Amino acid sequence: MSNRIFISFWLFGLVNNVLYVVILSAAVDLVGPLIPKATVLMADVLPSFLLKLASPFFIHLIPYHLRICMLVGLSFVGMVTVSFSEKVPLVLFGIVLASMSSGLGETTFLQLTHYYTETSLSAWSSGTGGAGLVGAFVYMVLTTWLGVNVQNALLMFSIVPFTFIFCYFKLLPPPGIKSVEPTQPPILLVETNFQSTIRRIKPLVVPFMLPLFTVYVAEYIINQGISPTLLFPIEEMPFKNYRDAYVTYGTLYQLGVFISRSSGQFVRIQNLTLPAVLQLLNLVICLLQSMIVIFPNIYWLFFLIFYEGLLGGSSYVNTFMMVTAKIPLSEREFAMGCVGISDSAGIVVAATIAMFLEPSLCSYQVARGREYCLQ
Repeated sequence: MSNRIFISFWLFGLVNNVLYVVILSAAVDLVGPLIPKATVLMADVLPSFLLKLASPFFIHLIPYHLRICMLVGLSFVGMVTVSFSEKVPLVLFGIVLASMSSGLGETTFLQLTHYYTETSLSAWSSGTGGAGLVGAFVYMVLTTWLGVNVQNALLMFSIVPFTFIFCYFKLLPPPGIKSVEPTQPPILLVETNFQSTIRRIKPLVVPFMLPLFTVYVAEYIINQGISPTLLFPIEEMPFKNYRDAYVTYGTLYQLGVFISRSSGQFVRIQNLTLPAVLQLLNLVICLLQSMIVIFPNIYWLFFLIFYEGLLGGSSYVNTFMMVTAKIPLSEREFAMGCVGISDSAGIVVAATIAMFLEPSLCSYQVARGREYCLQ
């Protein structure tokens, strides 16, 4: 029984996040070198954020089994649209659909852990970390090593969401520790109007949401606004093309995320402010590297990006572990969905900054004779 719970939630996390990661890994291929990669990030996260922001006011009205069907439909149509579209606006529309699926999925599965043991949360976190590693690595293998064109590579991922149907309806056992079936909308014990919902969210902001928000702002400014400019002459890097550096950074970041998100049962961080402070320090270091080159080669940056992923993943899993430990059982399902807003909010803020930061850093480098970011 526990193995089926672990496998189900691990696959939920993997499948829910893998398309998001693949889209970010493909950002430079989808929009080209001259359009800020944060454009793709914004399309990939803003719809998800808005959906999660609104979800506390309506999500309890939608049974879990209907949410699963919605996830599959949005993801599949979104990825097919991205795969076959040649114009950037249509590509971005497909990304928006996939983003909506990701946001709905994160809220759904975090709330679903409320009906199972702590194993479900650990499995979900590990699966989301695995999604980053699998998505970035498989995309790199397909496009960089095997030479599969971008359209076919993305099309391969469009069938992945159908895994949700098997996992939820066939693999996942019935809830064993709660009396409420997860296929039924939970009965709220308070009036679900705007004011009461806001009152329930307020105690979650400072201890849980703010630190996670800060971590995500810092790391996604690095990933989408700075890392595309962390380049050296092509003969000094282990690549044939400059775009391979961006894809490799993404893979190393996701490797760090996977390791740390899978460590929640073994390594606990009680002070959630610590990862936020350390991630802000990483942001400053990467910004200085882009402007004045403080590291002599790209291998130092490989380690730094990997470490950035470790911090981001540990912040995510420990935040939700802390929610499970400190929030009363009657509020826990609601809290799990609400705290999930903070990571998407951080990414939206980071994307807004990165849309202006990447072109500015590239122009700064070009003015000083470093034109790698234009390649």
